[in-house]
Amino acid sequence: MQRVNEGLARQINDALPQTQCTRCGYPDCQAYALAIAQEGVPINQCPPGGAEGIRRLAHITGQPVVPLNPTHGTEGPRVVVWIDETWCIGCTLCIKACPVDAITGSNKRMHTVIESVCTGCELCLPVCPVDCMHTEPAPSELGAAPTGWDAWSPAQATEARTRYEFRSTRLMREEREHQKSLEAKAAMKLEDLAAHSQHTDPAVLDKKRAVIEAALARARAKSQLPAQPTD
Repeated sequence: MQRVNEGLARQINDALPQTQCTRCGYPDCQAYALAIAQEGVPINQCPPGGAEGIRRLAHITGQPVVPLNPTHGTEGPRVVVWIDETWCIGCTLCIKACPVDAITGSNKRMHTVIESVCTGCELCLPVCPVDCMHTEPAPSELGAAPTGWDAWSPAQATEARTRYEFRSTRLMREEREHQKSLEAKAAMKLEDLAAHSQHTDPAVLDKKRAVIEAALARARAKSQLPAQPTD
């Protein structure tokens, strides 16, 4: 049953728009797909997918077609974020919040949104300390602003998913490298604790040594845990 649910979860995830907006109440599209497949969570919690998305999920899961749950938002035209450069202070908080690396820039430097890959998730808006980020309708060749899957193509969903997974992998790698750096510094301090401490009391040094050894043991145990699958 677990294997069947995992296969179903992959099908559901493939049918989601991959905006990674969290409006469904889950941290990303994959988590929502797993919840639908394994827990029977309703399929009407994805505003970016809209009514067409619900129909697609109904076909896959066998759940009935129902209206979008307004608790999670409403279906509307796709938007993209733009940054008012006269107010941007280069804090990088929006860069850290973007799930698909659609914002470029560096600390205390101007930030820019890559419009073509912005999913319109709006996760960057609440973290901006100077409110210099705003949304505008995404460019459309249609007369009327399309919504749901009419405004978002499978190719865009695939690119968003690829960028999200690449970002997730990069962040995990950076976290591992950071932890290894901290472990190396702690191990070096442990080798000659007296030279790295302002204390000279042997009892105090023994206590500090025990604390560092315990922290190192926890870090090493954590690093040996199996990596979580991305699919």
